Parts: sequence; structure tokens; C-alpha cells
Amino acid sequence: MTQDAEAVWVLADPRAGTAAQALGLAERLGRPFRVLPLEWGPLAALPMPWPSLAGLTPAARALMVPPWPRLVISAGRRSAPVALWLGARGAKTVHAMRPGFGARSLDLMVVGQHDAVQPAENVFPILGAMHRMSPDRLATARQDWAVLGDLPGPRIGLLLGGPVRGVGMAPGAAAALATQAVAMGGSVLASTSRRTGDAAARAVADSLAPHPHRLFAWGDPGANPYAGILAWADAIIVSGDSVSMISEALATSAAIFIAPTGDAPRHARLAESLFAAGQARPLVTGSPAVPRQPLDETGRVAAELTRRSMVPA
Repeated sequence: MTQDAEAVWVLADPRAGTAAQALGLAERLGRPFRVLPLEWGPLAALPMPWPSLAGLTPAARALMVPPWPRLVISAGRRSAPVALWLGARGAKTVHAMRPGFGARSLDLMVVGQHDAVQPAENVFPILGAMHRMSPDRLATARQDWAVLGDLPGPRIGLLLGGPVRGVGMAPGAAAALATQAVAMGGSVLASTSRRTGDAAARAVADSLAPHPHRLFAWGDPGANPYAGILAWADAIIVSGDSVSMISEALATSAAIFIAPTGDAPRHARLAESLFAAGQARPLVTGSPAVPRQPLDETGRVAAELTRRSMVPA
């Protein structure tokens, strides 16, 4: 590990979508960084309104040794006490998502507008969430997955999440979304997630079977074409229960349609904020696929860190 990499630490939560917010920002800063994989012990479930490593497992606590970083990037409520602990040792702290406690002590909080956080000098609101789908990564994916361009257009991306706390998406609902995707274009580029469930993935496969398509179901062998789907889709249908998938879809120029697949108030607020900004539309039969400008909120946050002189030289 070089001294330069030690200057920026990324606290990587075990949940992929949460970690991607911190990693995505670090990747846009243009300098080396160190990733510290976090593991949570029983105390992580408790609210901690002070700097602390108490929520970490002994193995994760053992990673917290000097030389201390000059910038720490974290995401998720459980990592906030760890970031504040490092902040007490001289690091600037950038935190994504609501921290629960200690918000005033963080140097910068990056929070989705849908989370309705009160304005403050250290609050930087964005549409959706940060992620790792940078313009460069999407350009590379379009080259790497050029085979997707052989499918007839318009190509409709179908990104399916699932209940945050549940047993998978209802197969009938998943099949209905696949049928809507087929009706909108010449081919369908579909991807399911861990939360979608095997039954819903099979229902999607059955619905798409007679039509030109490419489906990658969670757990399928081989390379995952997810970034390629984003890069090649002319329009994207994304389930409204996945903040990560919605935010990643916004990084493209495709028309975005959000399917109402859950009843969580937070997800509903996210959809409404995007509708109001003209960045997405509700999934309604007959809605035209209108191209839009890509939304690069992660890049905007990186530029803000530079403006605030928070990035180590």
C-alpha cells in the first residue's frame, strides 16, 4: 500500500449497494485509495451517537491502524460512527445516506433529495444515490458488450429488484413487466437481482422466450452483462424498489420508466423526485420513450469535494 493510497480510505459496507456509493465516489476523485471491508458485530444494530468502533467485529477493528487517512468516504448508518472515529483522528469525513446520529459532526453528507434532510452547510442533496456507473465505465461496457447491439432495436432494458425485506418479487408481477418490455421495443435486455427470487426470474424467462432478448438472472454463470445492458438500452424499465438500479439507469441517456413494485414511502418519494425533475416517467402503457441527458450525480459530488478542498493533494 502506497502512502498516497493511505490518504483516502473507503469504508465498504458488506451490502453491495451501500458500498457502491462510497466506492463510486472514490473512483471519481482521480487518486489512489484504500478499501477497508467492514464486518458488523452485534453492537452495530444499536444507535451510536458518538465516534466508535464498537459495532465492528474484532477483525474489522484490527484494520483501523495508523497512518490515519486525510479523507474518509463512508455510506450507510452503521458506518457513520466509524467515520466519526477516524474524523476525530484528523480525517475529513464524507458520508452517503442518512447517518442516523452525528450528522452535524460530518464534514459532508451526500443525501438523496427523497430523504428530505434539512438543509445545512454540510448537506449536499442529490437526485437518487451515488454509484459506480461512471461515463467511462459505460463507454467501456458498450465496447465490451457490442454483441448486445446485434439485437433489434429499440432495445428495452428491464432491471428487476425485489422486496427489501421479503421472499422475492411476485412471479406474476415480474412476468407482467417482461410483457410490457416486449411490447415497447424490438428486443429486451433483462437483468434480475438477488432480491428478485428464482420464481420471478423463471417467470421473466418464460415471458421473454418467444422474443429477441438477453436475460441474465441472478446467479447465472458467466460474465454479468449488467453494465452492457445500461450502455446499450434505448429505454429502461426499472422496478421502483431498487434505489441502486434506478440511480445507475439515470447515468445513461435512455428514457427511464419506473415500475411501482413496492409500497415503501422512501421509494415512492424517490420516484416522485425524479418525475418532478423530468428524469423518469411512471410506467404507463403507451408512454413514449423520450431520450434524456445522462445524470452524473457522483461526478457532481466529486467536483464539490474538489471545490471544498477536501481531496488530499
